[in-house]
Amino acid sequence: MTHSPTVPSRLAPLTSPLLEQTRHGFFTRESGVSTGPYASLNCSTKSGDTAENLAENRTRVAQHMGVQPDCLLGVTQVHGPTVITATNAWPAGSGAAADALVTSHPELAISVITADCAPVLFSNAQGTIVGAAHAGWRGALSGVLEATIDAMLALGAQRDSLSAVVGPCIAQESYETAEDMHSAITSTDRQAAQFFSPGKRAGHYQFDLAGWCVFRLQRAGIHHAAALGVDTLGDETRFFSHRRRTLAGGGPIGHQISVIATGTRNG
Repeated sequence: MTHSPTVPSRLAPLTSPLLEQTRHGFFTRESGVSTGPYASLNCSTKSGDTAENLAENRTRVAQHMGVQPDCLLGVTQVHGPTVITATNAWPAGSGAAADALVTSHPELAISVITADCAPVLFSNAQGTIVGAAHAGWRGALSGVLEATIDAMLALGAQRDSLSAVVGPCIAQESYETAEDMHSAITSTDRQAAQFFSPGKRAGHYQFDLAGWCVFRLQRAGIHHAAALGVDTLGDETRFFSHRRRTLAGGGPIGHQISVIATGTRNG
């Protein structure tokens, strides 16, 4: 399932009506202060960008989300299934090794960074319990999406009340894979075969990462699951892309951020 995102003003992150009960945004690379390969809203603390530019970019995102800069939380992403339940703030760049966060704390905003992998934002119907997951193919195969759902249920969410949206990521027409990745995925998740189509070169495939993520979400009982259908590789103006960088010969790169917070704040 694909639907059109809406684009609010200011920093202009993409949003989804499935998450309208929350504060959320799939931010683009635009409207930041970084330069060169990090231009301009790079939010990755693991990049080679300057500390000053990162702090300013992340402050702009936090302000847009309505939280204090030190309450914009992330993790050290490792392409696995670990989920952190956030109950308090921690310094930027010091998050534990994990690929997803959940929270019910109204003063915290949880985030993941991506540059082709799928950012997935979750909420219960009331917007009081939210989640954010980083789902590359390894993380999705390891069960990070299902683990995020389980962590939200542990906070009191009801499975049939959950919504999830897959944000900008590399699209099938841009995502060429070889047999080793095809075999690694389909040998573990046989139903994933439907998300591979014949590649443009012999022995290769085109992989629908967003479609597979939506499928796994729906298979896990999330009936309100959709993808924005926005290709990071194909839109250089708005998005960083690892594959684009690789095709161009490598070098440093920035990452866009996707963020969600509950729909209510204290005070």
